[in-house]
Amino acid sequence: MSSTLAKIAEIEAEMARTQKNKATAHHLGLLKARLAKLRRELITPKGGGGGGPGEGFDVAKTGDARIGFVGFPSVGKSTLLSNLAGVYSEVAAYEFTTLTTVPGVIRYKGAKIQLLDLPGIIEGAKDGKGRGRQVIAVARTCNLILIVLDVLKPLGHKKIIENELEGFGIRLNSKPPNIGFKKKDKGGINLTATCPQSELDAETVKSILAEYKIHNADVTLRSDATADDLIDVVEGNRVYIPCIYVLNKIDQISIEELDIIYKVPHCVPISAHHRWNFDDLLEKIWDYLKLVRIYTKPKGQLPDYTSPVVLPYSRTTVEDFCMKIHKNLIKEFKYISLLFGTTRCS
Repeated sequence: MSSTLAKIAEIEAEMARTQKNKATAHHLGLLKARLAKLRRELITPKGGGGGGPGEGFDVAKTGDARIGFVGFPSVGKSTLLSNLAGVYSEVAAYEFTTLTTVPGVIRYKGAKIQLLDLPGIIEGAKDGKGRGRQVIAVARTCNLILIVLDVLKPLGHKKIIENELEGFGIRLNSKPPNIGFKKKDKGGINLTATCPQSELDAETVKSILAEYKIHNADVTLRSDATADDLIDVVEGNRVYIPCIYVLNKIDQISIEELDIIYKVPHCVPISAHHRWNFDDLLEKIWDYLKLVRIYTKPKGQLPDYTSPVVLPYSRTTVEDFCMKIHKNLIKEFKYISLLFGTTRCS
């Protein structure tokens, strides 16, 4: 690991020294590809000697959605979770109190949502420091990430956490790059761009792919893509997760400061201790999870509005609905009818 870390530090230093312009874009793209490969080696070491996720981190996924609370130590994650869900991890006014993943569950608008209080992330987690690897491995399985920040501490913490998550292949509040990529047996690199490109050209694309020992592929750029976008597509292990920034301890700042905080994108200011603004937080969580409620109507009875079947917005086919109820239901399935937002199955 030490040699990998040394190589990473060397590449990062060279990238910092290199001026970013059109003449250096090709060289920077190559460095970024090498850096991505080294980071992958770091978080997925060869030989499997590290074992599983570690004691306290292997949490079974339950309910309709999973939310991970991520943040620096002692920003109020545990207090927020306990006040939201009545689940208590050890809470104290000093850092690194939570040492394992603590699960909790809330019900909101008929959905059962699992909450995970992840141990405090430290800078350098992506480089193997502390237990950051296990923490962020769990974060990758979440449907939504809540980055909890202390408004009394610099918002530089926000950037540090984002960098740690980025280093583990987690992309926050973004969509997968609109790039077509298909390996082939022969024919070289065939690059097609459907719109003007400000960073990627044929030479840069070829050099990045050559770093991955790919010399035959079709690449289609359907938007103004960057070298990072192409690397994400080639790596193929990125996860795209919505994120809400929860700014805690607003009871200790002025109204003028609160007005400024409200302008931060994807942000909800709260006081976990006083339970202030929890309604806004829960509503934003619901919006970001993009869940759909389906109400069933048993034959000859009124629709059941108390226990909806909850599905992700992106997975609302009849098959998804049947699999949510029971995996054998699709085999016995005959027909489905929709009536004013209710569903009836036979």
